[in-house]
Amino acid sequence: MDSAVRVQPTTKDGDSAYLDRIGRVIPLLADLSRADILICVPRGDERAQVVAQAKPHSIAPVHRAAMIGEMLTRENAGALFRAMAERQYTRSQREYPHQGSSEGAPAPVVQEAYPVEAPTGQIVGGVLIETNLLESERLRRRSEVFQRVLKALQQMALRGEPQGIGELSAFGEHDGVIVTDSDRIIRYMSGIAVNLYRNIGYGEPLVGKPLSYLETQDDEFVRQALERRACLQVELDEHGRNWIKKAIPISRAERASLFAPAREHLIGTFLLVHDDTEARQRARELLIKTTMIKEMHHRVKNDLQTVASLLRMQARRMQTTEAKGALGEAVNRILSIAVIHEFLSEQDTRVINIREVAQRIIQQMEQGVLDPERRIAMKLAGPNVFLSARQATSCALVINELLQNALEHGFDPRAAGGTISLTFHDHGDAIGLVVHDDGHDLPPNFNLQNVDSLGLRIVRMLVTEDLKGQIELQSDRGVSAIVRFPKIPLGGEEWNEPE
Repeated sequence: MDSAVRVQPTTKDGDSAYLDRIGRVIPLLADLSRADILICVPRGDERAQVVAQAKPHSIAPVHRAAMIGEMLTRENAGALFRAMAERQYTRSQREYPHQGSSEGAPAPVVQEAYPVEAPTGQIVGGVLIETNLLESERLRRRSEVFQRVLKALQQMALRGEPQGIGELSAFGEHDGVIVTDSDRIIRYMSGIAVNLYRNIGYGEPLVGKPLSYLETQDDEFVRQALERRACLQVELDEHGRNWIKKAIPISRAERASLFAPAREHLIGTFLLVHDDTEARQRARELLIKTTMIKEMHHRVKNDLQTVASLLRMQARRMQTTEAKGALGEAVNRILSIAVIHEFLSEQDTRVINIREVAQRIIQQMEQGVLDPERRIAMKLAGPNVFLSARQATSCALVINELLQNALEHGFDPRAAGGTISLTFHDHGDAIGLVVHDDGHDLPPNFNLQNVDSLGLRIVRMLVTEDLKGQIELQSDRGVSAIVRFPKIPLGGEEWNEPE
């Protein structure tokens, strides 16, 4: 979700920077408030434009669609316009068309709004906090301590505070929330936080106890955040678990009086706790599995290249040209498959750029098959095309056979000069490739279905059965082999790896 401020050109540069500071606070504030938060700037007396948006992660948002750039009116955002006009917090309730219900049935939404006052004293916009009525009632029943500190954080957000909040990682649905006072005494713990600390041996109630009671680094961590008056984040290994903890110092602005200037008074902290143990364990297991799979592909590639070398040795012992040619074709097929396994052994992904594979196949042909004296050039054109490993394997074999067929049958054995080109086309939901040679046209009455060539029979089988596509050969100042097959969505097909 994009929550960056996008201020329209009519907003002054200074105001834009101020609103941008507020925009860095609202993503985390939206999660703690379990509400949608919009930053708006007035566009005349009757409209306000949304310049930033944040949605909660743990509940369904009020606005599922992006709102940045949308115009709000007094009819659908009355609290916002009153807050900017009266220069104070306002609250109201209205009906919204509920995007998740049938027939657009209206859903009650609680709106809270704050005016945004620039350092110059001018009202430059407003912050609109929208919560569905059910969540609003749940919040009302939560601890008064939590509600008071949350309201203080909302007030801080209007000043673009606290410092460093934009650098914190996102709040997770399974993160625990702890509220401490300025003396680092625990005053509130969410149910998730209670369970997280129970998992490491703290079964007794912890509310009312100092953070120093815990055999963790929480007390020192929160003390540093309070001293610096800045948000901090740390990753820790404690009690056999991996933790990500965030400390957010909370202060309340005290108004200036006849005897004292305005100042910020620290009232406590939000301590957000995330147990990352299982996620890191899964990441380690995935890394091990990925490494093993890459090693397997590397060994398969080496084995295929060994088989190809043995077939080359056997070909040199053959007495007939036909036998040597058959073994040479087999070597090229094996090496085409080896190229796929080489890519899979080098990359962490199962997605393969078939254009790069084709480049390797062409290089292999130029080095091992193409007679330099014939001066036949092989060219590659078209965009990068990314395929799953299984599609890429079949496609590589098709490319190898078509290039080899063009080389063998497109030109007279003694002819010198010619071009074979391979061109890729990305049609969005389908892939196209064309292999063209500028040699002989097709024989009269040519029929691909009745062709006797083993290579073309292999191509027809791979294209129609494996790739579920179509192939056509046509005379075109030479011969063009045109292949088209549907693209399987990346990630929608798995390579059959051992578990």
